[in-house]
Amino acid sequence: MKITIAKSEHEFDVMAAWRIIAQMLEKPDAVIGLSTGQTTLNMHAIVSEIFKKYPFDVSRITLFNVDELTNLSREYAGSCYTMILNQIAGPLGIPEENFIMPPTLSDDFEAEALLFEKRLAERGGADLQMLGLGSNGHIGINQPGTPFESETWVSPMDPDFEARVRRETQVPPETELGGLTRGIKNIMHTRKLILIAKGAHKAEIVEKAILGPITTDMPASVVQLHPNCEILLDADAGARIAAYAEKRGFNF
Repeated sequence: MKITIAKSEHEFDVMAAWRIIAQMLEKPDAVIGLSTGQTTLNMHAIVSEIFKKYPFDVSRITLFNVDELTNLSREYAGSCYTMILNQIAGPLGIPEENFIMPPTLSDDFEAEALLFEKRLAERGGADLQMLGLGSNGHIGINQPGTPFESETWVSPMDPDFEARVRRETQVPPETELGGLTRGIKNIMHTRKLILIAKGAHKAEIVEKAILGPITTDMPASVVQLHPNCEILLDADAGARIAAYAEKRGFNF
């Protein structure tokens, strides 16, 4: 497990963007998993800016997101499909058939989960996953308590996030909301993981995930077992890790 702590938020965004671009250049038919949220917004913008200035062939690149909201319109600005389309897939001109996402509406999400994994497997499986770290330690939408052997499924949302989505969409209480997410087992089968976090509010959860015990109570802790994983942090998110390292004479 490699730990990289950027000196600033901007440096973090640039470094994360280049991790994505490097994978595309290294393997022109790479299958790349992304994540959505405030952590990834700027890095996606930088990827798009670099591509606009220095275009390269992305005709065989496949993009997907680690999860997608369920029982909401795909046109909802907070849907993962819409965010990834607007932030990176669209600006790079990724062919529609190479942008693999499950639907947000379905009568059979179990079948959609299987189809999602089948489509990724047909392309050789995921080469890289940019993996956001939730405030409670979730990865994808695998909440605390999710078994490590879980495979792609529909998980409940974090209660605070669900409350926000309901406010924004006016979805009635009787409509069950969730997230179709790659399971922890599927995530761990990715050839390379980059766990990303920025901001002082993530410092404590980063410390628990990276330095604490490996437990289903902290889903992100499982990345400690991955053979090719980088932890990429900005200075604020990595403050506790840096302090721990300094005490022991380590450098980042």
